[in-house]
Amino acid sequence: MLSRIRLFILPLLALALMGAACSKTPSPKDAASSSLSPSGARSTIVFMTDFGTANDAVAICKAVMVGIAPAARIMDITHQVTPYSIEEAARFLESVSPYYPAGTVFVAVVDPGVGTSRKAIIVKSKKGQFFVLPDNGLITPVMDRDGLDSAREITNPNWMIQSAISSTFHGRDIFSPAGAHLAAGWDFNLVGPEVPQLVRLTPKTSTTTDKGITGDIVALDDPFGSLVTDISGDEFKNLGYNLGDKLRIEINKKSVTLPYVKTFMDVPVGDSLLFIDSRARVSIAVNQGNYSKKFNLEPPGTIFIPRKGAPLKER
Repeated sequence: MLSRIRLFILPLLALALMGAACSKTPSPKDAASSSLSPSGARSTIVFMTDFGTANDAVAICKAVMVGIAPAARIMDITHQVTPYSIEEAARFLESVSPYYPAGTVFVAVVDPGVGTSRKAIIVKSKKGQFFVLPDNGLITPVMDRDGLDSAREITNPNWMIQSAISSTFHGRDIFSPAGAHLAAGWDFNLVGPEVPQLVRLTPKTSTTTDKGITGDIVALDDPFGSLVTDISGDEFKNLGYNLGDKLRIEINKKSVTLPYVKTFMDVPVGDSLLFIDSRARVSIAVNQGNYSKKFNLEPPGTIFIPRKGAPLKER
């Protein structure tokens, strides 16, 4: 009798085990998620635009993201990029992205060409980060630093908003949903065809000669009004100056004398200074003041710093 019961139960157990195994077979979406980095499946979206904060555009984009990837963290770089300034947005993206891990999804919408033939793309860097943005050069500095793994055009309608696509609000209709689908674990390779070549910015770079360095004032460090230049700290140090030296330089071809110091409080409150900022660029500021407002200076502008001991008039 016992042997008959065993013969009846054993096949039932086998069927139950097979059913349990089948129930754990991943769905296509789960299979895509399983390929994500172990540090936490693309769960952070870092958002930047030139939309400003006086309207509802940023809130709408975030609502779209949350609707698709409710578990994702959405963090902001800024939404105060100077309108249409691809160069400024590229500089912010380059500065911020190193502090985030592989798998982070950056959604950057500074898109003066919205609605034209410019491509909407997702770029994967060799660091393993993803950048959802227009193909207008915004990604250039990041790719120059981290390297390009691959890039794809966003053409799959399943990755876009599930309603009519506006010709003027791709931040809502294409970039936000695409970034959210990445954060939710969708397979990057399914978003659309590969993009063989990306549009590149041609950033201004300083020029060093035997007389000194000629560069550009490329931005303000607001709200403090400090002048940010394209002169790297390493280039400047090759000119021979030491901390405490006073430099006679040219800003917009006007002579200015500034002390080279380490930090703001190395000069009296209200005095100007030249220093190497946290992004390793030559910058000019007023201690507890606003250099731009005090001297009515805004980018773009030019700067020349002579080698130590070389007079300005010999330039």
